Amino acid sequence: MRIHVSFHDRVGITQEVLALLGARNLNLDAVEMVPPNVYIDAPTLSPEVLGELRGALLAIRGVQAVTVVDILPGQRRHLQLDALLAAMADPVLALDGAGKVVLANPAMASLYGADPAGASIAQVCEDPALLGTLHEQGFRLPLREVTIKGESLLLDATPIAHAGALVTLYPPNRMGERLAALHHDHAEGFDALLGESAAIAQLKARAQRVAVLDAPLLIHGETGTGKELVARACHAASARRNAPFLALNCAALPENLAESELFGYAPGAFTGAQRGGKPGLVEMAHQGTVFLDEIGEMSPYLQAKLLRFLNDGSFRRVGGDREIRVDVRILSATHRDLARRVLEGSFREDLYYRLNVLTLEVPPLRERGQDILLLARWFMRQACAQIGRPICRLAPATYPALLENRWPGNVRQLQNVIFRAAAIGEGNVVGLADLDIAGTAITPPTERDVTSLEQAVGDFEKALLQKLYDQHPSSRQLAQRLHTSHTAIANRLRKYGIPGAS
Repeated sequence: MRIHVSFHDRVGITQEVLALLGARNLNLDAVEMVPPNVYIDAPTLSPEVLGELRGALLAIRGVQAVTVVDILPGQRRHLQLDALLAAMADPVLALDGAGKVVLANPAMASLYGADPAGASIAQVCEDPALLGTLHEQGFRLPLREVTIKGESLLLDATPIAHAGALVTLYPPNRMGERLAALHHDHAEGFDALLGESAAIAQLKARAQRVAVLDAPLLIHGETGTGKELVARACHAASARRNAPFLALNCAALPENLAESELFGYAPGAFTGAQRGGKPGLVEMAHQGTVFLDEIGEMSPYLQAKLLRFLNDGSFRRVGGDREIRVDVRILSATHRDLARRVLEGSFREDLYYRLNVLTLEVPPLRERGQDILLLARWFMRQACAQIGRPICRLAPATYPALLENRWPGNVRQLQNVIFRAAAIGEGNVVGLADLDIAGTAITPPTERDVTSLEQAVGDFEKALLQKLYDQHPSSRQLAQRLHTSHTAIANRLRKYGIPGAS
């Protein structure tokens, strides 16, 4: 039976309570002191003895109550800790100050094949230098690669004050899940592809069909059309949706860095390499998806290594000699004509056919006319929320310019234009003069129109003031917009007859 005795704290009261129990020859399995409380686990205490004992305890000065409890607080915490450790999918160890294992969760015991309690962390992780490194780093060691029973894992150690460390071990793809979640700032699936045009509807319909096929996919499209967004949507609609989606821009890194990012590197592979090695994206994305953007810019050497990986799913890290096999779907994208680059000899023909199993073509923005205003309004709401200003709207006068522009930078260019307008514009309505796109600037006079420099400057100034006055219909507003004095603007408006002039 377990009892809880509560009391007014005073010197010696605990000893008096325990003396009463001892006088009755009761075996005590556990006693927990949490003043002004004492919790007692006495297995031989019977209900009959408890009745007499309760009276004796309440006779002690300061004792307030004696109640029966189902479990002691420390025992409850121990059970909760066991449940918590058992629920953790990743192997977890608690180390003492000497680096010996004092506690391991079931996942760790299963991985190790036995309870590792009492063993040195260096022995468990098959790394003789690990213990020295932990001591040097004060038991704080982020993501060192170790091997346990032939399985590569990433070790993360966090110190526990005056008590050693908590060690968590992650398979590389678990780190990939974290990395994917960190970089994931898009809506899920095909809802992220905004638009109602026939071109975007056709893209979504085709993409939904190819997304569920577990084969390489090559996405074509001009710069800024949203190829990565399409790739993410295809991943989210596939059977791999719960595994990592990791991306690499092949044009952003030199060959050696791109190789180590994609395939990782072994310990000591090169000067400055992280001690213990580092897994690459294909390893961290195990059972998930790797997206290779700008695949047309990949070096010939890396093309050959990627081809081998696509053939059998195995690779070697940079500087390593161990074959690693993973299950990853490769999605790639390019704005280049890869077929032409194959003919020119700058892209491997065999790799092209391995990547080009399934294809998607992302339409340019100029072919999605009815989507332009929808996207512009969406980006305006998004930009205003991002910079913390009240929601502003596009003036109807901006519609022709937005629709007629060729948008060589596509959706990305439109987003940037709208963001600049929201950030720089002063009113709640964004006018034509606030949009930094071709066709909205003042048309300069031709040589035939110019009779003198003074006349050319005056004509330009008048046209500019006429255009801006619609959005800033007072000399003070206009002066603030052009970052000049109110007097200077008032004089020029009178000079050119604005707003009276048309």
